Amino acid sequence: MTFLLRCTHCGRVEEESALRFRCECGGALDIEFEPEFHPERTADQPRDLSRWREVLPLRQEPVSLGEGGTPLMPVAMDGRNLLVKQEQLSPTGSYKDRRAAVLMAHLHELGVRHVVEDSSGNAGAAIAAYAARAGISCDIYVPEETAPAKTAQIEAYGAMLHRVPGTREDTAAAVMLAAETSVYASHVYNPWFLHGTKTFAYEVAEELGWMSPSVLVLPVGNGTLLLGAALGFTELVRLGVVSRMPRIIGVQAAACAPLFGAFQRGAAEPVQVVARPTKAEGIAIAEPARGAQILAAVRASGGSFLSVEEDDIAASLRDCCRMGWFIEPTAAAVVAGARRYAATAPSGEVIVTAFTGHGLKAPSVVAGMAIHACKGGPVGCHVHCGVLEL
Repeated sequence: MTFLLRCTHCGRVEEESALRFRCECGGALDIEFEPEFHPERTADQPRDLSRWREVLPLRQEPVSLGEGGTPLMPVAMDGRNLLVKQEQLSPTGSYKDRRAAVLMAHLHELGVRHVVEDSSGNAGAAIAAYAARAGISCDIYVPEETAPAKTAQIEAYGAMLHRVPGTREDTAAAVMLAAETSVYASHVYNPWFLHGTKTFAYEVAEELGWMSPSVLVLPVGNGTLLLGAALGFTELVRLGVVSRMPRIIGVQAAACAPLFGAFQRGAAEPVQVVARPTKAEGIAIAEPARGAQILAAVRASGGSFLSVEEDDIAASLRDCCRMGWFIEPTAAAVVAGARRYAATAPSGEVIVTAFTGHGLKAPSVVAGMAIHACKGGPVGCHVHCGVLEL
C-alpha cells in the first residue's frame, strides 16, 4: 500500500517518501486517506492506539508504549464543570505521544534508521522515546532555554540533544539544515503526526457515547492537537458516527498570539508578532507552519480564538495544583482559556479541554508559579481569591 500526499498550498499530489516532509513549494502535506470505522469493534480492544488501528494510515501496528486511553474527567472551575482529557498521564507526560507512536511506526515501515526533530520539549521527548522503542536513532534540537527536566528526559531516551541559542524559530532553522541530509520527523509538517493526534477526537466521542461535545478548547502553538482533533471529528461526521462538528476554540498566550491576531483581523494567514517571554513555552510559536490551516479549521467549526495573559496562566496553574492536578504551564494556559470561555457559555454546553502536559516537565517553574500566584491578592490571602493557602 502506497499513500498519496497532497500539498495544502498548491494542491500537488505525490507519493509518500521518508525524505519528503513538505511540498516543493514549501507547503505542508496531508495524506489522501479515507478510513473505514465500525464503533462496535472497539468494545473489546485494548485502550492504547491499537484500538483505532482501522482509522490510521499504517501498514503495521503503532509503535506503542501504552499511549492513549486517557480518562475524560469532570473538573469544577468557577462553578462550572469542564470535561478534561488527562493527556498528562501519557507515557512521556504529554499528548504528543499519540503522534509519535503513529509517525515512528510509519518511518519504521519505510526502513528509516535515523531522524532529526525540533521541539520546545514535549514533542522532542515523545519522538526520542518512540524512536528508542522502534530502534531508530535521533537528534533532537531544542531552544537553549528549554526546561531542564524536558532536556534530561530527551537525553535519557538516548537521543543526541542540540541546544540552539535564540528563538523557537532559530531552532526550527537549525533543524532544517540537518534535514538536508537526514529524515526530518517533523511534528508540524509530517501528516502522520496529525493522524496520531486525531485519536484524541475518537476517544472523546467514544467517552461521550459516540457524540460530539459542544465545544473543544485546545492549545494553539503549531496547532497540531487542534488540527488533529478537527481531522478526527471531520472523519467521524463523514462516517456518520457523530452528527456534527464541535466548535473549536484555540487558546494562545498573549505574549505570542499570531493566530489570535489574525482571527481578530479576519486574516487568512497568521499575523507577524514579536514574541515576548511566556511560561507557556509549548505554544510560543510566532510563525506556525500550518497557520492558514488552523485558522480555516477554527472558522469552519464556527469557533474562535482566545489569548490569555501570564497572570491568568499562573492563577489557573495554581488553582489546578490546589485541586490535585500537577500540570505544566502550557496546560494551565489552556485551562485559563477554557475558564474564560465557560464564564459566558450557555449552561447546557458540554465543554471539553485537555491537560496537555505533566507538571514534572518543569517542576521548579510550576512550584514557583503555584506557590506565588494569586489573583490580585497577597500570597496566603484566601479572602481575595477564594483559595486557602496552608
